[in-house]
Amino acid sequence: MPSRDVMPGGGETNLATITELTEQLPGVIFQLQRAPDGRMHFPYLAGSGTRLTGIDRRQLAKDARPALARLDDADYPRLMAAIERSARWMTPITTKFRLRLAGGRHSWIAVRAQPRRVDDAVLWHGMMLDISEQVAEEARLRRLSDTDDLTGLANRRKLIDRLDEEISLSNRHATPLSLMMLDLDHFKSINDTWGHLQGDQVLRDLGELCRDTLREEDLVARLGGEEFALLLPLTPIRHCQALAQRLCERIAAHDFGLGSGNVTVSIGIAEHRIGEARDTLIARADQSLYAAKNGGRNRVMNSNGA
Repeated sequence: MPSRDVMPGGGETNLATITELTEQLPGVIFQLQRAPDGRMHFPYLAGSGTRLTGIDRRQLAKDARPALARLDDADYPRLMAAIERSARWMTPITTKFRLRLAGGRHSWIAVRAQPRRVDDAVLWHGMMLDISEQVAEEARLRRLSDTDDLTGLANRRKLIDRLDEEISLSNRHATPLSLMMLDLDHFKSINDTWGHLQGDQVLRDLGELCRDTLREEDLVARLGGEEFALLLPLTPIRHCQALAQRLCERIAAHDFGLGSGNVTVSIGIAEHRIGEARDTLIARADQSLYAAKNGGRNRVMNSNGA
């Protein structure tokens, strides 16, 4: 006797049951066909995700362009390239893209599809899933791994990653790059006199003051304790010196809740030399910082001793 499909509860499957099941799937199962002239359409679409775009699936059965028009502009060429590679080499499509929704919202969509040739056309069978929550969670975890908990600034890990990128660009294009190392003077006495909660607030306010003073493309990072680093791309040492001096004076004049003049910083600066290793640049900026500390604090020193 021919075999019959059976539901887990013992009942036989039928077309209505299968249709109901597919429409409840948390995503989309689809067929996408591309004709020899490049035109594409969806012969089959099912699943709750078909309601995301608000486009009638009967329209998409004739022409896929209304759906493709909803792709984020940055993702459209990448998806088209993935489709082209898959059609040429008969390899699966495995990618993700952003889909524009009503109200200016976006959803992240993951797609997996297997191609096969049908006469002169290519037909893909695949699935699409909304992975917006997963992408948001990954971004949150990435921010946590790159962010200092207390100040919200970049942490040491983020600084090192960005410093490596900027050093590579400086080496390749011979562009200037400067680094500041900044340390709060007598921070222990602030904690001892005013308490650790007030000390933490001073660190947060100092980070904000640094961010307000620098450009958007610059990076402010807290390295730990009362030590900060400021990375300035496309900035030669003379401009970095002037900015560091202005920052030093601005901090000394700022009232951190302890009275003006009770919070000062020492700053050491260094400019990247073409071909110089990252750790060497950091060491030179650190040496400048120690020189500023030993020179009486509340001052700026650069790697040339100025």
